[in-house]
Amino acid sequence: MGNKDNIISIAKQTIQLESDAIGNLVHFIDETFQKAVEFINDSNGRVIVTGIGKSANIATKIVATFNSTGTPAVFMHAADAIHGDLGNIQKDDVVICLSKSGNTPEIKVLIPLIKNYGNKIIAITGNIDSYLGKNADFTLNSFVEKEACPNNLAPTSSTTAQLVLGDALAVCLQELNGFSSTDFAKYHPGGALGKKLYLRVNDLVAKNQVPQVFSSTNIKDVIVEISEKRLGATAVLENNKIIGIVTDGDIRRMLKNSDDFRSLTAQDIMSANPKTIDIDAMAIEALDTMETFNISQILVTQNEIYVGVVHLHDIIKEGIF
Repeated sequence: MGNKDNIISIAKQTIQLESDAIGNLVHFIDETFQKAVEFINDSNGRVIVTGIGKSANIATKIVATFNSTGTPAVFMHAADAIHGDLGNIQKDDVVICLSKSGNTPEIKVLIPLIKNYGNKIIAITGNIDSYLGKNADFTLNSFVEKEACPNNLAPTSSTTAQLVLGDALAVCLQELNGFSSTDFAKYHPGGALGKKLYLRVNDLVAKNQVPQVFSSTNIKDVIVEISEKRLGATAVLENNKIIGIVTDGDIRRMLKNSDDFRSLTAQDIMSANPKTIDIDAMAIEALDTMETFNISQILVTQNEIYVGVVHLHDIIKEGIF
C-alpha cells in the first residue's frame, strides 16, 4: 500500500515531469512541422486523425480541437480502419497518425494501405526511427524522456506531448485561416462560451422596461419609477438626452444624509455623465464595463438616444458571468 504522506509530492512530481516533457517539445518544432501545417492548409480535403490505445483517445480530442477552430477533421480508430473504416478516407484527405512507439502491429498494417490510397501521412511519434516515423511524409517528434507513471509504462507524459503537438497544429492552422472569434461563435453557439461570442446588449435590453425621469422629477416619483421598473436605477433625461442616473445606492445615500428630502429632485441626487453602451455592443463588453467601474447597471443607447438599462443580473442569468 502506498504512503498517503507522499500524495502531494507524487502529484507535484507528475505535473513537473509532464511540464518538462511539454517544454522539451519546442526543440522539435522545425521546418518539417511548418511544411506539415502548410500541406494541411493547402489541401482540399479533411484531416483524418488515427491512433490506437491511449493515442486513439488523444486523437479524438485533437479532432475536436480541429473542428472547433475551422479545420474539418474526422477520427478513425486504427484497429477499425483495417476492418472496414478505411472507407472514411477520401481522395484529398490528410492522415495524422499518433503512436508513441510507431511500431504497433495495427500501425504497420495501416500505413501501407493509406499510402496505396495516395494520401499523405503526418506522424506524431515518440520514435522517429520507427516504422511510422520512417514511412510518414511528415514526421513530428513527440519524444519524452520519461512517463509520469512511476513504472515508466502507462502513457502519461507521452500522450500529453501528443496532445500539445495537436494543439500546436490546430492553432497554426487557425491563424493561417484567419479564423476569428465570430467564426468561433458559429461552432460554439451553446453554453456560456457561445453566449460570450454572440449575445449582444440588444438581446438583454429588449427584455427590460425603460426607466426614465427628468431632472426636475421629485424624489417620490423617482423612487416609484425605480421600484416599478425593477432595474435598481433610472436614467435622468433632459431634452431626450441622458444627463445622469439615479440608482438604489443614490437613494440610500440620500436617506442617510437628508432629514427632509421632500424638496429634492432627481438632479439633486443623480450621478452625472453615467456610463453608457451602444445597443449593438456585445454583452461581454457591458460586463467588462460594469466590472471596470464597479457598477451594477449601464444605460443603453441607440444612435445616442437612450433606449433602456442592462443590469448585472441580466448577464448573470445568461450564464456568462
